[in-house]
Amino acid sequence: MSGYLRQVWAVVRKDFLVEMRTRERGAAMAGFAVLVTVLVNFSLDTALVRPGEVAAGWIWMTILFAGLLGLGRTFELEGEDGAFRGMLQAPVPRDAIYLGKVVANFFLTFGVALVVLGAFLLFFSLDLGDNGLAVVGVLALGTLGFTATATLLSGVSAGTTMGETVLPILVFPLLVPLIIFGVNATSGLMAGLPVDAYGGNFRVLAAYDLVALAAGAGLFRFIVED
Repeated sequence: MSGYLRQVWAVVRKDFLVEMRTRERGAAMAGFAVLVTVLVNFSLDTALVRPGEVAAGWIWMTILFAGLLGLGRTFELEGEDGAFRGMLQAPVPRDAIYLGKVVANFFLTFGVALVVLGAFLLFFSLDLGDNGLAVVGVLALGTLGFTATATLLSGVSAGTTMGETVLPILVFPLLVPLIIFGVNATSGLMAGLPVDAYGGNFRVLAAYDLVALAAGAGLFRFIVED
């Protein structure tokens, strides 16, 4: 493992240890996601709406809102005791800190995404058939792009007096292409359509991830230095 990857892993490991000790973000995100799933299940009139037709949209929106609930606090705990300032003074590249934060946030958010998917499959009695791995792949690509964008903008919102309140306003406009192609692919795959029909959606989501990661790595140092 190169020195750069060790630095990224050190940030990931530190965030994992903090989350394991506090369990603050993961518990809040998972609890919110399950609560939304239960509410949607009991509020949906299956005589008028087929659950499979709306499940994809609800899955994505639940993941995004649950994710913002946790990702908005990416820098808050470290900022309270000055730990993040100490991290910036360490001989670690700013982009390595950003990528480490993204990786830690991705695994946390993707875990919640799997909980959301499982909850909707259970409550809505849905069957993914042979497209199960493809649906998980779409959610993984979407979650990576989401966390790459939200982690960067969480650094911006952390420096404002409004804090987490302003984060959704900053994030959601940038997530429009991710939501459109992600929901479209998820809906079609859950309906049993072939994976090949959504190859373009996979490519768009992958391209979004690369652009978000590259932009975040390049801009992060300007955000934290301000």
